[in-house]
Amino acid sequence: LTQSGYSDSGFRWALGGKAMTWTSDKAGYRSHGSWGAERDIYIMFFDGEAYYKFTRDEEDEAIEKLLSEDDKKAKKKEEQDSLKAEKGKVDPLKLDLEHRQDRIIRLTGVSARMGDHFLNPDGTKLLFVQRLEKGYDLCQLDIKSRSVKVLDKGVNGQFYPSPDGKSVFVLNKLTIKKLDASTGKGSSVTFADDYDYFPAAEREYILAHAYKQVQEKFYDQTIHGIDWDGFYANYKQFLPYINNNYDFQELLSELLGELNASHTGARYRPLSISGAGRLGVLYDETYDGEGLKIKEILPGSCLALVKPDLKEGDIITSVDGVAIPKGSAWFDALRYNAGKKTVLGIRSGHKETTVTVKPAASDNEGLYKRWIRRNEQLVERLSGGRIGYVHVKSMDSNSFRDVYSNALGKYRNCDALIVDTRHNGGGWLHDDLATLLSGKAYIDFKPRGQYIGTEPYSKWNKPSCVLICEDNYSDASGFPYIYKQLGIGKLIGAPVPGTMTAVWWETQIDPTLVFGIPEVTSVSRADGSVLENQQIEPDILIVNDPASILRGEDRQIEAAVAEMLKQIG
Repeated sequence: LTQSGYSDSGFRWALGGKAMTWTSDKAGYRSHGSWGAERDIYIMFFDGEAYYKFTRDEEDEAIEKLLSEDDKKAKKKEEQDSLKAEKGKVDPLKLDLEHRQDRIIRLTGVSARMGDHFLNPDGTKLLFVQRLEKGYDLCQLDIKSRSVKVLDKGVNGQFYPSPDGKSVFVLNKLTIKKLDASTGKGSSVTFADDYDYFPAAEREYILAHAYKQVQEKFYDQTIHGIDWDGFYANYKQFLPYINNNYDFQELLSELLGELNASHTGARYRPLSISGAGRLGVLYDETYDGEGLKIKEILPGSCLALVKPDLKEGDIITSVDGVAIPKGSAWFDALRYNAGKKTVLGIRSGHKETTVTVKPAASDNEGLYKRWIRRNEQLVERLSGGRIGYVHVKSMDSNSFRDVYSNALGKYRNCDALIVDTRHNGGGWLHDDLATLLSGKAYIDFKPRGQYIGTEPYSKWNKPSCVLICEDNYSDASGFPYIYKQLGIGKLIGAPVPGTMTAVWWETQIDPTLVFGIPEVTSVSRADGSVLENQQIEPDILIVNDPASILRGEDRQIEAAVAEMLKQIG
């Protein structure tokens, strides 16, 4: 019906079948890279009179009511129609589809992340869920006045209208609300739902379910030619001896591992408690005194933010007033402190101070920034500032924004660019990156003879190369293949296992268990080959061996700089 190239979904009948509402990302803020966009709610009319009545404002309705000689007759007809509807006798709808594209209205004035929606029967109020400040909230739009009010906070559930459309039931996590579709007033629906728990039977069901899902959804109908029925029968015999999900996850992973495919296996995620807090500090492991001696402070860490004058050699002496004994490990001293306000005693020289911090659950971000800055400095030093360096952390929108910003900002005046995709776990960004790096300069801007830029301005139009390694995964395996096929530049580093498939990670009836099914593979148009299990070979093979890494070297970056200098002369 919409015939739109945009993403349209969430269709609902409205106004007794004379219209349809849905959500679309046509007008919304779009992701700069990868996927995703904000949405709006639209309405399409299949009846000209219904469209006319819906678009009248309050003043038009009042004037028409005063001037109409047939107002009473019309009101009587509406009452008769209402009685027919109540008795289940409704005149057949005559849908005018020919003019539907001329009768589309955007109902929401501001694009946003949207949940479900419902237009009340008389078309005066629109209930919808929208992401506002901290989460999703239940809102109501007055169609005539265009005013919006928030009815409830923290609601993002499915809408189930009552048969007459006058009420809407909202299922939100573990609660049910009943709302008046016109006023928005609501009340909680109380319910009890007891059930018998049979964990062994659930595990048996999940194993059988995984077996069937692979049969029906695995990207290769031959299931790589293996005896899938035989493997299932073999692994199933161990079920009676498994009484916990740790072991069951292992069994399920082993079965799925027989597929010899990426993007599969099982995960078990039990409820976790607060772990050891991370302060964004690397500790001196040779120190043998009381407290924890600081060897290095990671960029952006919680401790660096609250105490910027902290330096190497300072000692953390206590945690929440408890002294740290000689020989203590950092994870013992900060046990269960992740995410909690913690008071630290710190000795710097002869000066003792206390600071309050909230330790993070991980140091990964700080360690990542440390690695990136080291790489940037290495490339700048080896190239004399002629070559830029960007790292694609993940195949997602945020990573693309960082690459775009640095490549066309910090490094715009560089002669070449190193695009590092090593240790990237995937996502969906291959086309965005390939488009960004495949720019071909076609015009220069020179007002009064002064050069100020080149078009395309929003693409990298100079030489580049891509760094790859053994643990590029998923779309980070597909992008190097595409980069090489399009002839944009050279791949430098270690071979990449072929894992370019699209996966469905499915949460099970026991929500602590998840398994994956690779449903879609990528097939090369060049030679018809399947990219799954097809190793991506670099143009320049360079392996970072353990010895060179321990010496603080990066032979792959060194090779990339050498190649780019050769190309730019």
